[in-house]
Amino acid sequence: MRGVLNAYGRAVLSQLHGRMLILSAVPFLLSLVVWGVVLYFTLQPLVNWIESHFFRLELYTYSTPWLETIGMTFLKTVIPVLVSLLLLLPLMILTALVFIGVAAMPAIVKHVGDRHFPHLERKQGGSLVKGVGKAIALFLVFIVVWLCLLPLYVVPPLAVVASALLWGWLTSRVMSYDALSEHASAEEIEIIQREKKWPLLAIGVASGAAGSLPAIAWIGGAVAMMALLPLLLAAALWLYVLVFIFTGLWFEYYCLEALSQLRARSAPTAPTENLEQI
Repeated sequence: MRGVLNAYGRAVLSQLHGRMLILSAVPFLLSLVVWGVVLYFTLQPLVNWIESHFFRLELYTYSTPWLETIGMTFLKTVIPVLVSLLLLLPLMILTALVFIGVAAMPAIVKHVGDRHFPHLERKQGGSLVKGVGKAIALFLVFIVVWLCLLPLYVVPPLAVVASALLWGWLTSRVMSYDALSEHASAEEIEIIQREKKWPLLAIGVASGAAGSLPAIAWIGGAVAMMALLPLLLAAALWLYVLVFIFTGLWFEYYCLEALSQLRARSAPTAPTENLEQI
């Protein structure tokens, strides 16, 4: 795990670089504009639709005694809002992740590659289109599992653990591909993702734990202060962008170091010349 920790330290220093801090503004503003418009037109209709189903299916009859048992009766009035937010949250994170891949990862690759790995040949085994397609395909699996885990959000510690593991899997697959696509060949990407799957998963889980905290804070704050929902939304998106950029830096440092070691290991050994004259 030394390589993981070493990459973490280098990512921390790079995150504080002025270029990286400015870079976070682009995907944040894109996400904010897109979801500001979407929520303005869709949030209230979605809440009304969910509330109508709660009444039609008599779900309040079952949920109220259970909430009383765990001492959270106050949630009864905001359950439709919470369900709406939890349904929209993965899509919001996906847009931030895609915007990071499109707007931030090329700059991260250039920043890390030019400054710390200038010796690595760029074989361009991946592409932006393939990266986005891969992210969307993996997200379809993610969303199914996410929906199955929604009940865990009534117990925040369980929700943090479950979402961290889920995000760990998603980010380890998506961001390792993005981190290697410029420098590695397609074969090298497959080798590193296979050989380093556990360290990559560890980076993803650690990043997933950090990425789950804005969701917990957002949902909890929305319960207490519905009037501040737009500000909570903006703060959550900004935190997600910062987490994703740091995660991108962490993966970039680790993956390029792994690529450097892979090429050193597979480089042909020059034959030893016999200089002894007979």
